Amino acid sequence: MTIMRRFFILLSLAVASAASYAQTYDVHILSANDMHAKLENMPMLSAIADSLRAIDPYTLVLSAGDNRTGDAVNDLYSVPTYPMTALMNFIGFDASAFGNHEFDSKQEGLRTVLANSNFPYICANVKCAPELGINPVPYIVFDVAGVKVGIIGVVELGRHGHPDAHPDYLKGMTFSPPEEAIEKFKWLRDEVDVLVLLSHIGFEDDVVMANKYPMFDVIVGGHSHTQIKGGEMHNGVLVTQNVNRLKRVTYTTIKVVDGKVVAKEAKNIEVETYPKKNEVAEHIFQFFHNNPMFQKQLAMAEAFSNREELGSLICDAMATVANADIAIENYGGVRYDTKQAGPFTIDDVLRLDPFGNACVETTLTGEEVKQLLLSCGGSDYDFPFVSGVTCDIIIDKKDSTKVKDVRIYTKDGKKLNPKRKYKVVTNSYVAAISDSPRQDQGHDIGMICSDMLIKYLEDQKTIDYRGVSRLKRIK
Repeated sequence: MTIMRRFFILLSLAVASAASYAQTYDVHILSANDMHAKLENMPMLSAIADSLRAIDPYTLVLSAGDNRTGDAVNDLYSVPTYPMTALMNFIGFDASAFGNHEFDSKQEGLRTVLANSNFPYICANVKCAPELGINPVPYIVFDVAGVKVGIIGVVELGRHGHPDAHPDYLKGMTFSPPEEAIEKFKWLRDEVDVLVLLSHIGFEDDVVMANKYPMFDVIVGGHSHTQIKGGEMHNGVLVTQNVNRLKRVTYTTIKVVDGKVVAKEAKNIEVETYPKKNEVAEHIFQFFHNNPMFQKQLAMAEAFSNREELGSLICDAMATVANADIAIENYGGVRYDTKQAGPFTIDDVLRLDPFGNACVETTLTGEEVKQLLLSCGGSDYDFPFVSGVTCDIIIDKKDSTKVKDVRIYTKDGKKLNPKRKYKVVTNSYVAAISDSPRQDQGHDIGMICSDMLIKYLEDQKTIDYRGVSRLKRIK
């Protein structure tokens, strides 16, 4: 064998080996969901992203939606949700799904959020009227070191056929079921090496999607705040999700060989206890957060140990300030579950009720009150909170997650008179989404619910809701 021929053989083997190596790649995804403007955790998240990009500069950083609604500094900023957007831009997010709370910015605010974001919002099951200027993309394809990664985004639809947001904030938008949108873009599977569903529809529905559409390699999920240990495999699809408020994130590795996914795994990374912060991200956080107005003390409070105690406080505030017989607050209108004893500040109020909903007053019969409660609390876990009455919630024996009936009692223990009329207050979201029959649809009394809570706390000076429970579940 000549020296020249031996050289060409060795060269060919080297090229073949290099080509084989080039066709193997690990795609990495760092994903968050339901961050709800947890600004103080963003410097730690930034440090995590820095450390992972030091290993793989092509690491994709994704959000499964609900980036806002949870911190007054962010949610009441003059430029809608700009503190969170600025920090996400600095960290270098590559894409975000729409969560239902993205719509809390209203149409004009959402348009501003998208314009200020250095990353796309992905949602395949929404169509926006051109005049809104809101232009999410249905999917996106990233070139990750030669590997094509396709991402389709979907947002949840509630029982009224639109995301769980105030209907007024959704005008000019039409929504289709996630399955319809996925069907429309199934062709993308043949165009990419890795296909991801960036989903804000909840864990149970993510599992349904995995079973129905095994074409997805990974589902990065949100909405239900379900804590998954790493990732769960369903029908060959890796499903990930974490609890809300940026306590932890998920790091997913997808091994691709010759354009095919051959392995995938995911692990959780703790954010709140992460030992490092990105200093620039910390300065950005401090810049936005150092507003003394939000730290004003309204009252001293004993500890709140559950969401019902906090919901009862909100209802008492509305009923007292509006001089109403009954107040009703939806379960989702209460944005945290516990609070330590100590000062109750404006920041605490606006994190507890960040929506800016107006207070609506209506006159209802006892039977209409019952139907209103059932219409916005048809399941066991999300029954509304009340003031002025107590409720026996009758759980369906055939389905323990559903509410079959409710018995309502006045403060003196008597059953609510089904024919008598009562002055009832609730927030504008409940008034808008409840489809219960009632003669009086109600009117805006010109007060924001969070302002009513601020006034109530200032008047009370001290509050103690330990052990307060007005909802009794009967199985």
